[in-house]
Amino acid sequence: MTQLGLFDDRAVRPAGEGFAALARIRLDARAWVEHHPGWLARHEALFDALRKGIDWRTERRAMYDAFVEVPRLTATIPDDGPCPPALGCAHRALERRYRRRFESVRLAWYRDGRDSVAMHGDRIGRRIADTIVAILSLGAPRRFLLKPAAGGRSHRFDLGGGDLLVMGGACQRTWRHGIPKVRSAGPRISIQFREGRDDD
Repeated sequence: MTQLGLFDDRAVRPAGEGFAALARIRLDARAWVEHHPGWLARHEALFDALRKGIDWRTERRAMYDAFVEVPRLTATIPDDGPCPPALGCAHRALERRYRRRFESVRLAWYRDGRDSVAMHGDRIGRRIADTIVAILSLGAPRRFLLKPAAGGRSHRFDLGGGDLLVMGGACQRTWRHGIPKVRSAGPRISIQFREGRDDD
């Protein structure tokens, strides 16, 4: 398996290299995902750099007649901290692979099994019919669910440890994804690369 080295700019290779174990799953006629287990080598050091070097914040959102805390910590790069070299390498490699400009780099820190995110489609799917969202997962594995918006067979991935999951096509319009609560889980950081800068 070819992995991206942590602080090595040689990890930025032409499209098609560094993705040897990438597997595509066709969700339906217009949506797909690609999964590459262990894509980023030495991911533990990047996890520590983000955990210590980022100004993590708690978000509050309106729900019915009250404001509630979002059950995870969030941040953006570079607004809430510098981009570590390894993350910059991963960012460039993904842009070269998918020939897209990922202007938004957002982070979510799932501290334990109580942190979660409800099933949803990213807002960018309302604006762009064919969009790509890449997720790089660091730390302990967590269950990542993909379910068709209209009902039907779902898919489950246990993402962590440098795994890469890329959602493409109409996935943000026709499918929903989320991280459910679990009884027990170690900390995980999700790095999301998106086109545009106005998504959550």
